[in-house]
Amino acid sequence: MNAAIIFTKKELLESWRTHRLLILTVIFLIFGILSPLIAKLMPELLKGGLGGIKVAVPKPTSLDAWTQYYKNITQMGIYVFALMLGGCVSQEIQQGTLVNLVTKGLPRWTVIVGKAIVGMLLWIWITSLAFLVTWAYTAYYFPDTRSPHVVLAFLPLLVFGLFFLSLIVFGSTLATNNYGGLLLTIVVMALLYLAQMVKSWQHANPVALIGDNMKILVNSDALTKLMPAMVIAVVAAVVLFFAAIKLLDRKKL
Repeated sequence: MNAAIIFTKKELLESWRTHRLLILTVIFLIFGILSPLIAKLMPELLKGGLGGIKVAVPKPTSLDAWTQYYKNITQMGIYVFALMLGGCVSQEIQQGTLVNLVTKGLPRWTVIVGKAIVGMLLWIWITSLAFLVTWAYTAYYFPDTRSPHVVLAFLPLLVFGLFFLSLIVFGSTLATNNYGGLLLTIVVMALLYLAQMVKSWQHANPVALIGDNMKILVNSDALTKLMPAMVIAVVAAVVLFFAAIKLLDRKKL
């Protein structure tokens, strides 16, 4: 356990030294600021783009701000996260940085555990930062009561992050280079999106955790329908992390 703590501290320091933490923080902070701002300015942008044609544009509400937030995170944010962590294991193997640690007695499983802990801390930090900034600006720009379940809608996103991170770590362990792991993550996500087209699978698909947030925002009962997807996401994450440990045990460093 001490070895896992030591490697986790090393990973935290590495995230700071490589500016990974800073870059992700800045990008997700921008997402948090832009989400309500775009919702606020969208009517004016639409009017300007229509070249003077008079069209009735609905007045924006807090729902528009939160819609923009989840679009930013799920359409761009998760892939920025994957890009930054895509080589978390394969890069260590390529550079040979694990050789000295392992020969000095560091158990290989601590590498995956350390990557998982730090990756999850990063995910919680950046998504929560964007969430809180969006919440603050949304309350300022749109002081309405149309978004009653803000926190509940955010919870599935956190759970999805665990699954997504496990996919990244597994892919990076399986691949021989940074791009191989990233490609595997993208392919699996594409397959999950295709599977979401099958109605009977929708509530059991981890992708639903980043697709039904707006439903939960207005109706808390929608969260209970996502319980199968949340359970499957957590179980799949555990399996993928365990598989990554087994793969690393057999890999030549």
